[in-house]
Amino acid sequence: MYKLALGTAQFGMSYGIANTSGQVSRDEAKAILELASVNGIDTIDTAIAYGESEACLGDVGVENFRVATKLPPLPDGVTTIEEWIEGEVEASLKRLRLDSLYVLLLHRSVQFGIPAVRTALERLKQGGKVQKIGVSIYSPDDLDAIPVVGALDIVQAPLNLVDRRLVTGGWLDRLHGDGIEIHTRSAFLQGLLVMPRSSIPDRFARWGGLWDAWHAWLSANSLSPIHACLAYALSFPQVDRVVVGVETAQQLSQLIEAATEPMNIEFPDIASTEEQLINPSLWSSL
Repeated sequence: MYKLALGTAQFGMSYGIANTSGQVSRDEAKAILELASVNGIDTIDTAIAYGESEACLGDVGVENFRVATKLPPLPDGVTTIEEWIEGEVEASLKRLRLDSLYVLLLHRSVQFGIPAVRTALERLKQGGKVQKIGVSIYSPDDLDAIPVVGALDIVQAPLNLVDRRLVTGGWLDRLHGDGIEIHTRSAFLQGLLVMPRSSIPDRFARWGGLWDAWHAWLSANSLSPIHACLAYALSFPQVDRVVVGVETAQQLSQLIEAATEPMNIEFPDIASTEEQLINPSLWSSL
């Protein structure tokens, strides 16, 4: 299970289009982390912007995990970028009750192109507050605008059966070849791919043919969507971690079970490059 990483946006807020339970309670968070640890999941993904997620993790205890968190975008008017970043990291560590982070990512990757930002991140690495630095991207095209080789340790990017740009654009092989750690997220397209066909919201109706093809393929092969989605994300040896979010320990147990079942099958061609579908940040405009 080491290739699975635990996403914890749900620990701090109600997150995900398929979320039916709301924000995870402290007791449930503890049960989730205990189950993750027992099954060899060693990496936790969170962010300063994920509501109470860091505070929840600190309360429950994450000293035995490798924790990755993300900086929010630089606010307007910041004149001392280095001090702002260092202050944000110190506050994050205090909430998490940790002395250092495994990974510090930028939520807005283009800001890695700012020299003062890179200076601050490197200073944090040299001071032992952060082991690795990287960026979280919405599209592989974001990497074209920033220094990558020799500057980044980790890239986190979406990858699923619908959004395959990391693979088709060549960045998966390029990053792996340059020794950059790769974490992928959105294996279930924020829950759309695991929803029953009849439950997919009307605003996604324009892609009805895609949903029909997906569910017909699942039915023909007697597969659960969770199993198929995870099998696809885990099928790439270049991927170091697949970040998955859950609302309950029972859900995590289901993911663990699905991830342990190998799947030797040709996946359906349901890939899309339409930004309004593959970029969840644009769904509010649908």
